[in-house]
This record gives sequence, C-alpha cells and structure tokens, in this order.
Amino acid sequence: MIALIFDTETTGIDDPVLVEAAYMQAINASSPRQAGGELFCQRYNPGKPISLGAMATHHIMDGDLTGCPPASEFSLPANVDYLIGHNVDFDWRVIGEPDIKRICTLALCRKLWPEADSHSQSAMLYLLERNTARARLGSAHSADADIRVCLVLLQHIVRHLSDISTWEDLWAASELARVPDVMPFGKHKGMPIADVPADYKRWLLRQDDVDPYLLEALRA
Repeated sequence: MIALIFDTETTGIDDPVLVEAAYMQAINASSPRQAGGELFCQRYNPGKPISLGAMATHHIMDGDLTGCPPASEFSLPANVDYLIGHNVDFDWRVIGEPDIKRICTLALCRKLWPEADSHSQSAMLYLLERNTARARLGSAHSADADIRVCLVLLQHIVRHLSDISTWEDLWAASELARVPDVMPFGKHKGMPIADVPADYKRWLLRQDDVDPYLLEALRA
C-alpha cells in the first residue's frame, strides 16, 4: 500500500488553483517515517492572480511562477492508495478530487487533543514538540516544509492511538475522528450533537450542502 503525505499552496480560499505541490511517501503505518528517495516539490502557474491573503501565507508571488508548468499538468503518482494531510480534503479538492482514501491529521488531532485552543498544524507542533517547534516552523507554509511537519504530527498521532498496524487502520481511525461530537457552527455551535434539538437536526438533514460526516453524527 502506498501512502503519500501531501500538501498544496494555492491562489487562495475562493476557487483555489494550485501554485505549489509537495509529497513524500510514508512507510510503516505503525511507526511512520519517510520512504527512501527524494521529496517531490514543484511550483505551477495557476493562470490567475494569487490573492493577497494567500501570498501573505506562503510568500509565493505571481512573478515567481513565470515559466512554471500550468497547474493542470499536476498529477499524483500512479497506484497511490492513501493521501495524508492536515485538512487533507482542501488539498484533495484542489487537485480534482481523485478517487483515493484520505487520512486527515487535523481531524485526528481534534479527536486526540480536544483541549488544545488551536488545532492548526503549527499550533499542534508547539503542543507536541515545544523544544523544536520554532526551528521547524521557520519555513512553514511552503508545501515541502508543511509535509515534514505533518510527518512529525503523524508520528505522535500513531503513538497515541497505539493500535495502528496498517494504513487501513489509520484511515479507519481518521474516518471516525471526522464525525463530530459537537455542533461545529450555527446557533447551537459547541453543543454536544446528542443534545441538539430534534427539530434543528431534522432541518439540517434536509439541507443539500451539509458535510457528510456531520450528517452521520446527526443520524446516529
């Protein structure tokens, strides 16, 4: 089974287009580490301007992408079984939603460390690797730096779960972690889903754009 830790940088939140992609193959789900070989990192021309907010995050400017291949040319290697990332669904959508299982370290961090006041990748590194976090995050928000941080978080996650032996085990744990325990938005935000009024649950279940994991929680 091939598992890739994956990250992108994009033109912004609204209608994002790829400007940088990076991935590394991870091996040994019970004790994740980088497989041999080079880490892939490539910049792409999105064919549209980068938003100021995105530029302020990843520091890639439009002029840096002159001569880069178009974003439409990006593709994952063949025969990839699992894609791993922090809020991996965002990166997955940017590359066209390929048919592949996704392991979300953000969902797993929220489940394992609910007391943290932030579950961003950088915040989790400060929680779990306080002595090295500042040095590691010196180049944060470049795609290649972010996947190295994600690997560190993945190692902590697996140690805390303790019963992971395969990537399929980790994917199953990620799927469970994605199902929320509390309402993530709206007038009942923060309320345990079990306590959300039945009429509000019924209303949400009739909506077309509700996250499928929230739907699972509402139906439980």
